[in-house]
Amino acid sequence: MKLLHVDSSITGDNSASRKLTQQIVAAWTAKHPDTEVEYLDLVAQAPNHFTMAAMAPRTGQTEGLSAEQTAENAVSEQLVSQFLSADVIVIGAPFYNFSIPSQLKAWIDRLAQPGRTFRYTASGPEGLAKGKTVIVASSRGGVYSTSEAMQALEHQESYLKVVLGFFGITDVRFVRAEGLGMGPEAVASAFASAANDVKAVTAA
Repeated sequence: MKLLHVDSSITGDNSASRKLTQQIVAAWTAKHPDTEVEYLDLVAQAPNHFTMAAMAPRTGQTEGLSAEQTAENAVSEQLVSQFLSADVIVIGAPFYNFSIPSQLKAWIDRLAQPGRTFRYTASGPEGLAKGKTVIVASSRGGVYSTSEAMQALEHQESYLKVVLGFFGITDVRFVRAEGLGMGPEAVASAFASAANDVKAVTAA
């Protein structure tokens, strides 16, 4: 079994999502000791934001590629191959400005490749990355899960559910720590709740 551990928080050792992904991977490998873990830090190894140079090979252009297009295509190929080879993906996804970090979005843009992670058919799009388990470590300064008004403001977990579903992944689990900007008691409560989530998502 292969597990891909992905972090995207910019705050290093102070990151809540990085702490959570470490806990998730430790709990998973304790239950599945044969797991091979590969690590991707999207801050230290951030792909460039999506450009036409990265887009060109996806339009069917294979001849006459520029050096920039060839280099960007190689990055996309490496990332999508790494993603597709994993059985389990653990993603650290902090909540930045109502959404996910731009580094994480840049990675997803490289994964979204027709013929690799999805395809269009006569009956609509079909995901091609089926059968994987994704565990998302979600961290938030405020509380967005307890009311419809706040849920309407978050484009973090909701976006990840949509894009992963588009890739054909239906087993998406969340470990959530929220209210982290609301004082020490809220932080302690958030991490206690997340610890229970870790047990639940790695036991399934």
